[in-house]
Amino acid sequence: MEALKLLIDQSPENEEVEITIKCGMIDPALEALIAQIRLYSFSVAAKKDGRIYTIGLSDIYYFESIDNRTFLYTEHEVYECELKLYELERQLTKTDFVRVSKSCILNVRVLKSVRALLNGKMEAELDNGEKVIINRHYVEDLKRKLGLAGGKQDV
Repeated sequence: MEALKLLIDQSPENEEVEITIKCGMIDPALEALIAQIRLYSFSVAAKKDGRIYTIGLSDIYYFESIDNRTFLYTEHEVYECELKLYELERQLTKTDFVRVSKSCILNVRVLKSVRALLNGKMEAELDNGEKVIINRHYVEDLKRKLGLAGGKQDV
């Protein structure tokens, strides 16, 4: 990435945060920065113990669908989300989230390591020690999201 010029206009008259990116071409480093900004600018409403919370994407480890209910997992908590996985997948296409199984969408920013399992599946270990299975049909998508040369290299 070329030299980055950062301008911050802090004023009580600014009613909302606005980020404008001016560039010649979007390279992989800039794309990663844009993905990070999207993580911080998007949140999901979720329920726990009869209360509704707003959870920022950067705090979400993964989404999982169980018995037609969608749950979101943070480092130490589990919340129920009203959105279906397909709706979340559509909204999260340009972020660091990727579908890793029919029932799970994973935030690759919390991925600590992955290892191969039998039948082409993989096991992802997250920063909090939790483990998530990556179905073989989604391994290539994960590799692409991680920037591994078209998904053809070993993770």
